[in-house]
Amino acid sequence: MGFLSKLFGNSKIKENEKMEKVKLAVIFYSMGGTNYQLAKWAEEGAREAGAEVRVLKVEELAPESVVQGNEVWKATTEATKDVPVAKGDDIEWADAVIFSVPTRFGNMPSQMKQFLDTQGGLWATGKTVNKVVSAMTSAQNPHGGQEATLLSLYTSMMHWGAIIATPGYTDPVIFGAGGNPYGTSVTVNEDGKMIEDVEAAVKHQAKRTVTVAEWVKKGK
Repeated sequence: MGFLSKLFGNSKIKENEKMEKVKLAVIFYSMGGTNYQLAKWAEEGAREAGAEVRVLKVEELAPESVVQGNEVWKATTEATKDVPVAKGDDIEWADAVIFSVPTRFGNMPSQMKQFLDTQGGLWATGKTVNKVVSAMTSAQNPHGGQEATLLSLYTSMMHWGAIIATPGYTDPVIFGAGGNPYGTSVTVNEDGKMIEDVEAAVKHQAKRTVTVAEWVKKGK
């Protein structure tokens, strides 16, 4: 009986491990609403892939007077008011993280940079190691720093010891969205509308991120 109990017990453990969902944090910063939409599409794709998902925003650093003085910015703030603010605990909880940010002079926004810079405690204790990460971005023109922004974020991820899961050219939808292998990027016109159709590419990137995270979990 002891042998059988041990045998069935091990099987139960393996079954539970197999059933455990990938935990994904989708962390965004959005001034005009674009990256909030990208985050929601990523959430949909990840849930379709079987992941448990948290959609989170980083804290706003701009003065309230500036935000309220811009109608688009103000509307986005109102639309995202119920979205939880990302914390270090969310990074620790997650197996994988998808970041979504607009470009700022070919770099990530200061709001996202501050969030990353405050994760030194997690980094120092090795809690960022082997997190699977991916990123998305937007800009007002195709050559406004989209790729550079993603690379700037990925540089921080290399210091984290994270595993970067880019979409590459793993699906034809990448080409339809503009063909950025570093991560889905979209051009936004003066009216705040997305020029490229990137919904399918975002969902593919999210599913790929979840899949890579599953491989890592199984490898552990």
